[in-house]
Amino acid sequence: MANISAALVKELREKTGAGMMDCKNALTETNGDIEAAIDWLRTKGLAKAAKKAGRVAAEGLVAIAAEGSQAAVVEINSETDFVARNEQFQELVREAAKAALGTDGRLEALEKAPFAGSSVTVGDKVKESIATIGENMTLRRVVKLAANDGVVASYLHNSVGEGLGKIGVLVVMESKGDKEFLATLGRQVAMHVAAVNPLAIDASGVDAATIERESAILREKNAGKPDHVMAKIVESGVKSFLKEVTLLDQPFVHDSSKTVAQVLKEAEGKAGAPVAITGFVRFALGEGIEKEETDFAAEVAAQAGAKG
Repeated sequence: MANISAALVKELREKTGAGMMDCKNALTETNGDIEAAIDWLRTKGLAKAAKKAGRVAAEGLVAIAAEGSQAAVVEINSETDFVARNEQFQELVREAAKAALGTDGRLEALEKAPFAGSSVTVGDKVKESIATIGENMTLRRVVKLAANDGVVASYLHNSVGEGLGKIGVLVVMESKGDKEFLATLGRQVAMHVAAVNPLAIDASGVDAATIERESAILREKNAGKPDHVMAKIVESGVKSFLKEVTLLDQPFVHDSSKTVAQVLKEAEGKAGAPVAITGFVRFALGEGIEKEETDFAAEVAAQAGAKG
């Protein structure tokens, strides 16, 4: 049986809003697997959150660079937030994003791209920075988006400097209309994406595995119902889920009386042409990375003992 620590119970509680004992029971039933425990709580109707939050553990920065109708977002991780406040590290991340604009958007291409003002590549510059700053760093991911006839709007949350922050969002807004208006609207949509974290633009963008997982939870929660009743419950439940997680169907954070799709339709008049969102990306620093939690006081005491 897995050792269910208080920290693990606390993490599950924060992600689901379920009670402490319910979280402990869920982790016990799933042998300490927090992802399975979230599903277990949901099948019992105990989880308050509609979907699990990303595990944000790593430090570092997210950077955005834009040029014309294209933009790139890059994440570079560091071990501590202290290093993320280092000017040399900030310059590394900022210039890496600029270098990404000259690539096809693949991580491998960015690693090989020339780093501005030097004779080395971005990948080599990261290695150099590890040596000079004295902390491990990882060039984790990059996405580059471009508009055919429109703009790529952006938003950085928890900004720590020009082009740097903890959450970075790009949104591709296509329209033959007023580009200045489009950029303003696009930034509002980017702020919405930062706050709400949709899975896709519309239902067609949600992968089959995610829909099947939702269907399985609904079937388990309603086990024992007649087949024809179960089919309707699952169909209705999946439709509700898709409305919650797809951008166009979500209530707009700046005006919750309208969906994002309705906002785009109303914007046509001011833009002077139809407006469409054709792509978006959201980088939240460290999401999905598990970082070992350490007791800092104990660590210092251990080091002091070793030196003594």
